Amino acid sequence: MADDGRRGDEDDRGPGAVHQVFVVMECLLEKLKVLNYEEEVLAKHNMKNLSRHYFVSSPYLGSNPGEQFYMFTIIAAWLINMAGRPFTEPQEYDEPNATVSNILAELRAFGVKVDFPPSKLKSGSGEYVCLVLDRLAEEALRRKGFSFRRPKYPTETTEEESVIEDDAELTLSKVEEEMIEEPDEEEENVMDLEALKLRTTHTEAEPSSKPDEILESTVDAAEWNLEVERVLPQLKVTIRTDNKDWRIHVDQMHQHRDGIKSSLKEAKSYLDKLQEDIGKTLEKVSSREKYINNQLEHLIQEYRSAQAKLSEAKERYQQASGGVTERTRVLAEISEELEKVKQEMEEKGSSMSDGAPVVKIKQSLTKLKQEIVQMDVRIGVVQHTLLQAKLKEKSNMTRDMHATNIPESAAGPFT
Repeated sequence: MADDGRRGDEDDRGPGAVHQVFVVMECLLEKLKVLNYEEEVLAKHNMKNLSRHYFVSSPYLGSNPGEQFYMFTIIAAWLINMAGRPFTEPQEYDEPNATVSNILAELRAFGVKVDFPPSKLKSGSGEYVCLVLDRLAEEALRRKGFSFRRPKYPTETTEEESVIEDDAELTLSKVEEEMIEEPDEEEENVMDLEALKLRTTHTEAEPSSKPDEILESTVDAAEWNLEVERVLPQLKVTIRTDNKDWRIHVDQMHQHRDGIKSSLKEAKSYLDKLQEDIGKTLEKVSSREKYINNQLEHLIQEYRSAQAKLSEAKERYQQASGGVTERTRVLAEISEELEKVKQEMEEKGSSMSDGAPVVKIKQSLTKLKQEIVQMDVRIGVVQHTLLQAKLKEKSNMTRDMHATNIPESAAGPFT
């Protein structure tokens, strides 16, 4: 409902509006789960659960449009009934246009503005399908009195965390200090020979302050032994070697040379034995090779002669293949000419065996005969008309002649 104004201004939306339909579909799926559509719709019609982007038209979703449209109509009818308006459940073979018109009519009855053609819903997927189902789901939730609330997060105890972090920092710093101090303690436990020498020379240079009489100890022997056992591990004397001293390097070189000599003595005997074995094996291989060459000399000669014959045969084959290719070309040309002649013969035979021209000639002759008969009739009519005209003219002439002769004869006696 809150997106009506936003959908009306499609031109003003940003580039992220293309993916808004995915968000609408996910919200729609959550609303359907709240309305318990799994048991009331899917289990009733034996359908599988909807995916997060089921009604989104996407190349990553290979869905059946007919199945999507049927699922859309079933869920829309169920949501309309949940919203408090009676709506008959559509069947699978109902008219899609009528079903879509009924759904849009119910949507307008809820006060939702429909600014898109009904043909957008016939595909069963897309932005408008998700929009219609989302509006119907909102009406159904409003009918049930359900509304989404913002989550309430527990208050965080920042003081305890800071104390824990301070303790962790303290323990870590303590560990680092102990790790740094450990080698110092070891160095302190180990006595330095150079410092001992300097101390002895310094004490010898100074005048002795010890009394001349014999000193008697008042310490118990058992306590003395315990103190000796306690201090004994700290009385280790180590000589710090200087790596820059050339004498040390010379001694190391002598040690390495002696080690190399001793190792060489042991390895030389094995290497000599290995050399003897390899030499004997090479001699055996060469003698065996000579024996094989001697035994297979005639076979080698035969192989060479066979190779020469093969090369000659290859040359003859190449020459013959050249003639064959030329003859093949000539044969192809002759075959083409033969095909042309066959085609011409077939055309002439078909034209000769075809009775259509004869039928046409017969029809023309019949028509010509009819026309001749008609012409004969017309000629007879014309001749008859002409004959009548001549007879009429002759009768007129004779009548005129008689008319002129009679008055002269009649006037003769009177004169």
